[in-house]
Amino acid sequence: MTKPIHPIYLDNAAATPLDQAVLEVMQPYLTTEYANPSALYQLGRNARSAIEDARQTIANSLAAKPTEIVFTSCATESNNLAIQGTLKAHPGSHWVTTAIEHDSVLALEQPLTASGHPVTIVPIGADGIVDAAVVAAAVTDTTVLVSVMLANNEIGTIQPLAEIAKQLVAIRADRTARGLDRPLYLHTDAAQAAAYINLHVNRLGVHLLTFNGSKLYGPKGAGVLYVRTGTMLDPLMFGGGQERGRRSGTENVATIVGLGSAVKLAVAHRSTEAKRLEQLRDQLAQQILKALPGTRLNGHARRRLPGNLNFSIPEIDGETLVLHLDQAGIQVSTGSACSIGNQLPSHVLTAIGCTADDARSSLRLTLGRHTLASDIAYVAQTLPAVVKAVRNLG
Repeated sequence: MTKPIHPIYLDNAAATPLDQAVLEVMQPYLTTEYANPSALYQLGRNARSAIEDARQTIANSLAAKPTEIVFTSCATESNNLAIQGTLKAHPGSHWVTTAIEHDSVLALEQPLTASGHPVTIVPIGADGIVDAAVVAAAVTDTTVLVSVMLANNEIGTIQPLAEIAKQLVAIRADRTARGLDRPLYLHTDAAQAAAYINLHVNRLGVHLLTFNGSKLYGPKGAGVLYVRTGTMLDPLMFGGGQERGRRSGTENVATIVGLGSAVKLAVAHRSTEAKRLEQLRDQLAQQILKALPGTRLNGHARRRLPGNLNFSIPEIDGETLVLHLDQAGIQVSTGSACSIGNQLPSHVLTAIGCTADDARSSLRLTLGRHTLASDIAYVAQTLPAVVKAVRNLG
């Protein structure tokens, strides 16, 4: 097939393109509606109203209260606020997480342990899914927080969050029966899941939930933290007391408005888009596995995000392959864009049992809203030829 005029973008797990409709909603707040939303005059009140409209939209998408929505700059900040803020409010507390969390969670192990908040990192199954019973077994009487991502950013596996929540309910009941007055919160990083999975917080059983705009066709620089009413959480940033004192700093009105618009669009199209992407994903997976003997699909074959594929391709260097695919008009990645420059093999792939060589030979293809059947056909035909060419380079 002829090289496409425009590159085929299959790295939507790293960042999605800004939806044109979202951009249009944002534009007034980048130009004429420029006032500080804390100002009392009309222009300021306009900005405040726009923020609160977005807050209501996002609260509706979570079946939550507007007062439970905190705007941040990104999912990394939201994760940090959720975890550090909760533990800071409970001195000497313990927390539990999994071996495949995003770096913005796992990188907290050392500083939080040093400040008196030890962590237990539970192992993950070879299929990329954590056992809810293993998570529950890691909880001690000093545990205040369990943090388990809803869907993984590298291998796309969807975790049994509701089952984990059920286990924690039983632990809370036992604590109460023993007269132990210590909360036990559940946090989830839902950044990868927000475009495709129902995030109603009562269904998931969570107290804290994180997502951002750049993974659902909204703006970069926009993040959300849901904080269930009654959850004790100390701020990490101090100043003017914005966001009910949880996150001081003048709000970025344009990105907040854009995030609200992106969430509304994602919810409206979530079901049909997920089904469409599942079909394209499975078609591409079948063709790649057939054309490249020895290639392995990393993570559970079905319990994964609808647009996520992660392969280990033998006798190949993943980064070299990415560069050659780029020359062929295909834009993909080896894994998390947040770990770029890190020479170590993916912690997610090694956690599910991949060798270092297997991890370095990985290729992640993440489909999105603009992926067409013709794109999949081109990739399926082109990838084997590029792999052969790269192998011949030695």
